[in-house]
Amino acid sequence: MPPKKRNSVAAQNKALKPGAERASPDKKESPDLSAKKHRDKDAEFVTLCKSLQVTDVVCDRAWSLWKTVQESMDGVSDSQKRLWGACLFVTVTDLDVPCFTLSQVLKAVSLNLKQFMALVRKLDVNLDTINTKVDSVMTRLEKKYDVTLALYQRFEKTCKRIFALVADDKEREIMRSCWTMFLLAKGRVLQMEDDLVISFQLLLCTLELFIKRCPPDLLQPLYKSAIGKVQSQPTRTSRRNQSKAKSRPPEPEVEVQLLETLCKENECNAEEVKNVYQTSFSAFLDSLDLSRSSDFPPASDIDQQYEEHYLKSRDIDGRLFFDGDETVLLPKVEVSQVERTPKKHPPDDDAVLIPPQTPIRAAMTSIQQLRGDLISSGDQPSTTLNTYFKNCTVDPTQNMLTRLETLEQLFSQRFGQAVGPRCLILGKQRFALGVRLYYKIMEAMLKSEEKRLSVQNFSKLLNDATFHTSLLACALEVVMATYGESSFKTGGYNHAAGDSAETDVCFPWILHVFNLAAFDFYKVIESFIKADPTLSKDTVKHLETCENLIMERIAWRTDSPLFELLKQEHEGGAVEQVETPASFSQPLQHNHTAADLYLSPVRPGHRVLPPESPAPANSQASTQAPNQPANQTPRQPKSNSLSLFYKKLYRLAYTRLEKLCTYLLSSHPELEPIIWTLFQHTLQHEYELMRDRHLDQLMMSAMYAICKVKSVDLRFKTIVTEYKNMPNTNQETFKHVLITEAHYDSIIVFYNQVFMQRLKTNILQYASPRPPTLSPIPQIPRSPYKFPNSPLRVPGSNNVYISPLKNPRMSPGIMTPRSRMLVSIGESFGRSSRFREINQMVNSSERSFKRTLDLSSAPKPLKRLRFDVDGQDEADGSKSGRDSTLIQKLAEMSSTRSRMQEQKLKEDAEARKE
Repeated sequence: MPPKKRNSVAAQNKALKPGAERASPDKKESPDLSAKKHRDKDAEFVTLCKSLQVTDVVCDRAWSLWKTVQESMDGVSDSQKRLWGACLFVTVTDLDVPCFTLSQVLKAVSLNLKQFMALVRKLDVNLDTINTKVDSVMTRLEKKYDVTLALYQRFEKTCKRIFALVADDKEREIMRSCWTMFLLAKGRVLQMEDDLVISFQLLLCTLELFIKRCPPDLLQPLYKSAIGKVQSQPTRTSRRNQSKAKSRPPEPEVEVQLLETLCKENECNAEEVKNVYQTSFSAFLDSLDLSRSSDFPPASDIDQQYEEHYLKSRDIDGRLFFDGDETVLLPKVEVSQVERTPKKHPPDDDAVLIPPQTPIRAAMTSIQQLRGDLISSGDQPSTTLNTYFKNCTVDPTQNMLTRLETLEQLFSQRFGQAVGPRCLILGKQRFALGVRLYYKIMEAMLKSEEKRLSVQNFSKLLNDATFHTSLLACALEVVMATYGESSFKTGGYNHAAGDSAETDVCFPWILHVFNLAAFDFYKVIESFIKADPTLSKDTVKHLETCENLIMERIAWRTDSPLFELLKQEHEGGAVEQVETPASFSQPLQHNHTAADLYLSPVRPGHRVLPPESPAPANSQASTQAPNQPANQTPRQPKSNSLSLFYKKLYRLAYTRLEKLCTYLLSSHPELEPIIWTLFQHTLQHEYELMRDRHLDQLMMSAMYAICKVKSVDLRFKTIVTEYKNMPNTNQETFKHVLITEAHYDSIIVFYNQVFMQRLKTNILQYASPRPPTLSPIPQIPRSPYKFPNSPLRVPGSNNVYISPLKNPRMSPGIMTPRSRMLVSIGESFGRSSRFREINQMVNSSERSFKRTLDLSSAPKPLKRLRFDVDGQDEADGSKSGRDSTLIQKLAEMSSTRSRMQEQKLKEDAEARKE
């Protein structure tokens, strides 16, 4: 029996036409809001509406929303007034009516932003109480809040190093003007105001401007000397007047030194900040007629202009951060693991202290690492790459350079449109870094292919435009993710309402810019990661998430080449199914390269090369199917790229299903393999259901269907409630499901009108005495993206891990700032005294252990050792008569080291066999 769709505000509001509502709001209407018109509502609610100057339409709609969610919100401890404020926010956002700003409603209900957003999400009691437009706006606001908070914290910290405290608090006035001017500059320069890196660079430019204009007695010594040198040099105005022939004279040397000082103090790349200053910030100063002035900009003028910008954006008043307002204060959270790092080390320990990680420091560190890794990579192909190009039957060099030139113009233009009109030069810088990474990865790939195939002619691969575009797109995605410009704040959905879609450069934005099919982009990801061992964990995780998004949704769009491949496989008499259920239990072999997937659409054992294609040009050996008679017609080949795609798809699908079943059906474990069988059948035989839809929509529908026929009470509301708690999920997945062409509705409607209608016969079979044979459970292998140097838990221990040296440039102290000493097996300590210290520690521990066995002598407590169990210190033998913690751990490490080595040898042997 199909589920009944519950009452929702969206359904109630269909009678009201949004277009008419958007045309009607007028601020003059708000004060006329009278109690007589709304006598059916609570008087306090009407008072709140009046204070926020909402329209009659907003008042009515917000009250309807409140009545809809009222019963389900009884258990919430928040006051009615706060819930009313949340309802008003949802209504105003949905209707896009300019009534109040976010900061105004936060003050009205006395909540900070994080608490308020959590309360708004609690209103989402049905599948469509809050639509996806509101979800998108909330995500954007939270991102902007996080970025602004991080910037203000760094601003405050930096100002303490710049300005000297004076009796009349004059430095506070300067700081306030500086912060307000930065907020205005960010709003004017950037369309994408949640860009952390460019915003931070603008902040340094603003600080540089104020330092130059600040009286020396208000500066700390470092900047006092710098400002003295600046004032002794010719001003920018005089330089311009002296040389009118030049449109913009070069920056005076001392100003560059001042900017470099700021950049060095804040771990920021000075060259990038100079470019931001010369392009974006200088244009901002010119627009305010401040570039020729040596005085402070008038505080009242800056404040008034920012007030206008803030009221227009209708979100957060950034000045409240400087005021310490409770609406923007960071809620109290547990201290992070890094911040619990001991502040001091004993003098005999040469460990390096890591400062607490912050969003800005993390971003600057990632950028420095990326740029450092690309220092040796040039802007042109290396000698090795040129040799590969010359070895090709058709030299790809000219086509490659022409393609890069075209794509650079396209990328920088679209980057400027999304981020800010004067950020085109920044787009060119991102592209230049991407090209360096592109060349680096290409060279590594070709070296690997040469070693694997013993060929040097890669003509067909290197003349494949799709391969080059995909490789470049992947390199640019890495660069943009490193700069924090590409993330998954929208869950991969980028068709948000309003201008936000145009200012969203999150993945898959790069695919749209290059007009690249997601299925083609997916082919390069695994080889890209394997080709560059210097990629950070965050970068690898980002690319893995991109791959998952492609498999679960993006590759299933109507114009995807995936459907043509599937059609050929099913209609062309392929030798096998897309992926046989019998192969689920087999390990997933991660030995496919980009060359295999781009050039060899068939399995190696079934490939038949065209006679005119020489083997070296295809970078893959030509073999005939095993055990096939020479006179027999070759069997229809099977797509290699499609086969690997489906193998990964099935494993991703089962991993998701298993997690959801753990949440919802732990008391019915027998249902999981049945649900999986229906789910797998749908993906294999009813793949058209995936067109313009999401993998999880089929998963939740399969779960609901099996629970129905097995008489297990599980409602869609319960399913989506738990689904929201899963990682990497988005509410749009179950709120915005394709029903028919251009018509979307909730997942309940999809199940009733589409899924159940297509699979009704198959679903009912599971209620019969002879149900379908269950599909084998896929073997979930170790991810190919796991780092080989990830910490390994010592068997038999809950809190001891062994980690190889991650980077030869990093000292052991950096790796383990919480440890008194690092035992690095297989690596040199650098000096013999370290071994003596370990021996002394072990010997003293053994003596203490022996004393604990002597009942006539009182044991001396050992020094407390940190083993990081839930952030707590673990006491040693002084608290127990058993073996001391240290002796136990050293014994475990000693006894398991040989076992781990044996296991490693065994795995290597198995890998060689495969």
